[in-house]
Amino acid sequence: MEKKYFVTQEGYDNLKKKLDHLINVDRQDASERIRIARGFGDLSENAEYDAAKDYQAQVEAEILTIQAQLDNAEIIETTGKQDTVIAGCKVKIYDFSEDEECEYTIVGTTEASILEGKISNESPLAIAIMGKKVGAEAVVELGDDSYKVKVLAIN
Repeated sequence: MEKKYFVTQEGYDNLKKKLDHLINVDRQDASERIRIARGFGDLSENAEYDAAKDYQAQVEAEILTIQAQLDNAEIIETTGKQDTVIAGCKVKIYDFSEDEECEYTIVGTTEASILEGKISNESPLAIAIMGKKVGAEAVVELGDDSYKVKVLAIN
């Protein structure tokens, strides 16, 4: 059974754009690099040719990965105000261990970026707070360690 990839509509659209760029720009670039490197002579001792082939393999692998993600994507849909934490919502929490408030959007693994405040639905924090209501506390398990958080708001 194929793994489902949870993704927002924005994330899905971004994956499609990236795939389009890989197919229509990077793939052509890889072919051009190989063509130019062939002109440098003996392929058995041609570092440029080896590098071009490696780049082509990297592009093709990324195309296959993104295509599989798109083929198995399940778009996260949130409508209206949520009363429990679900994938796709923005949640404000209080972290007792850090004595601070934080705000995150829960997204699929392909979109997660802590720098943008987006956490994966498979992260320990998201797992701990999914299904919780405002005011609920949860324990985030991190192997041998854990910490407590409280859900302050759900948007």
